[in-house]
Amino acid sequence: RLSIIADSLLTPLIVAFILLGGFNLVDTFAREAAEADIWRGLIFAGILFMASSLINIPFSVYRTFIIEERYGFNRTTVKTFILDLFKGWVLAGLIGGIVFAAIIWFFATAGSMAWLLCWGAVTAFQLFILFIAPVTIMPLFNKFTPLEDGELKLKIEEYARKQDFKIKGVFTMDASRRSTKSNAYFTGFGRFRRIVLFDTLIKRHTVDELLSILAHEVGHYKKRHIMKNVLVSVLSTGLMFFILALFINNRGLFDAFRMSHTSIYASLFFFAFLYGPVDMVVSIMGNLLSRRFEYEADAYSARTYGQPGSMIAGLKKLSADNLSNLTPHPLKVFFTYSHPPVLERIRVLDQLRGIAGGSKKELLTSD
Repeated sequence: RLSIIADSLLTPLIVAFILLGGFNLVDTFAREAAEADIWRGLIFAGILFMASSLINIPFSVYRTFIIEERYGFNRTTVKTFILDLFKGWVLAGLIGGIVFAAIIWFFATAGSMAWLLCWGAVTAFQLFILFIAPVTIMPLFNKFTPLEDGELKLKIEEYARKQDFKIKGVFTMDASRRSTKSNAYFTGFGRFRRIVLFDTLIKRHTVDELLSILAHEVGHYKKRHIMKNVLVSVLSTGLMFFILALFINNRGLFDAFRMSHTSIYASLFFFAFLYGPVDMVVSIMGNLLSRRFEYEADAYSARTYGQPGSMIAGLKKLSADNLSNLTPHPLKVFFTYSHPPVLERIRVLDQLRGIAGGSKKELLTSD
């Protein structure tokens, strides 16, 4: 509901900004402040990014300190909120600035090959960030501690040996600093590959439930879901740059945004407005694939750990702790859900236990 309200308020604001020549005013300032297009672009992007961030702060504050607090989720202090905000700005400035400058340079110098070079460079940079993020970026926001010795660690190591899964690290994340919500995820590649369990998850779940959840994450790796998702991301990035090349310095586009001068850097911003419908279609297809991956990972967990009942119990606790919507509208699921609804996942796991038959039996028993 808050997102709908925010969009309802921000959309007229953006339209007014366009009609009143706001983008042109920012561009005029950037042109007066610098001569090189890359620096003009960074100034242009920096002003718009900071303006957007500042406008969104009240909504973030309301979401964190009113809505999350109302339902007992919030653990974020004002200090943590402010620090997260500044860290996010710095990272966006550094990473976003590098990528933005590179794209401007390629389109300014490489002609018709620019979109291909941008695709290759951005893909390489994204893979590099994915590789180093677990040890460089994520620790800026949370503390990651190797899982303590005990029954859970012993069972994890035993399970990993049986699955021929080389553990680079199982870590506990101090998620309780910000929220009471629980989760687990798999991240990184190569020697930086790791499984992360929220401390809130460990606190509320039994060892068997935790092993079932961890087996689900291992399933994502064994089924090559991470690499498949990376491939989808790479292909969608290529599509985006191909379409972008068609709109660089398009005079009609700049007239629509009340701009006096064309530029590569402004083209990138205006293209983002046009790409929205394409991005929505790509997102729907990605979510469809992601939901299938979740079923496959659930099946892997149930088959290899052998306790679908524990996975079901874990899902029930997760949905209760996170106040998940148990009966979302099918259209909402189709358009926005990256995971199947919890009740549907439980129904499929029940089929595996032999409680009921169903069309997904073949999926659950497949390798």
